[in-house]
Amino acid sequence: MLEVDRIIAQRLASGVPLVGQISHYIIAAGGKRLRPALLLMVCGALAYREDKRFTLAAVVEFIHTATLLHDDVVDESTLRRGRATANENFGNPASVLVGDFLYSRAFQMMVETGEMRIMEILADATNVIAEGEVMQLMNMHDASLDEAAYLHVIRSKTAKLFEASARLAAVLAGSSALVEEACATYGQALGTAFQIIDDVLDYDGDAAEMGKNLGDDLREGKATLPLIAAMQRGTEADAATVREAIESGSTEQLDTIAQIVRKTGALDVAREAAAAEARRAITALDQLPANQYTTSLLQLAAQLLARRT
Repeated sequence: MLEVDRIIAQRLASGVPLVGQISHYIIAAGGKRLRPALLLMVCGALAYREDKRFTLAAVVEFIHTATLLHDDVVDESTLRRGRATANENFGNPASVLVGDFLYSRAFQMMVETGEMRIMEILADATNVIAEGEVMQLMNMHDASLDEAAYLHVIRSKTAKLFEASARLAAVLAGSSALVEEACATYGQALGTAFQIIDDVLDYDGDAAEMGKNLGDDLREGKATLPLIAAMQRGTEADAATVREAIESGSTEQLDTIAQIVRKTGALDVAREAAAAEARRAITALDQLPANQYTTSLLQLAAQLLARRT
């Protein structure tokens, strides 16, 4: 990861000062670096040790960071990872354009690998992510969204880059089609579980620990799984309260809605959905060699369910 960070710092260089300033601002904010770490761990599990893995790990982090910059503009977010978002500090136009810079820099770097299969995976992933963003935009303030539609969005918007990161590692290692698909399945399932837990923490987390404003999803009119389950399991009055909040984007009754989500067992429903994805990820690892990296991948899927931040 130190080598990945070195490449990230090196490739953020630009002759335009604002580009570097905003890029460094959001990347220096930290974050879990989960996607590049996933790529490196799968490479380790498959005994791939060449330096190309560091470049591609940086590429997936650039793509992820670009989506964050654009997301925060679309969602009008003001807080990420415990501090002001880039758009809050530098304005929307600059954030969008620097997000574009990060996307294009990522594509420059992937072209340097000279491998069409790698470019195909990342081009497809970024396209699916963009589609997921548009689907989420279309679903804003739609309280009729069901679990299947919710999962479709997060598998496109969030899980796709996890899937691509794991698949890239398998391609680098020259793995069989069976192993490549197992790695992709692991990544998709892990990313899906990650996002479900993220949505759970919006109603069962601490803003200071999370580094974001609790209730942001409600304000944005997002029907996440805890809200969908609460409307299905609650009384007619409970469902009406949640529905009205989603449709209006109001957080005035956030405490009431959080109580509804808890009392209806909606958080348990969502956590079980995440657990099912974690189990799917763990099962996929059966196709990988048994070693310390595969053990770490197994532990990552298991520990995700205990995530509090």
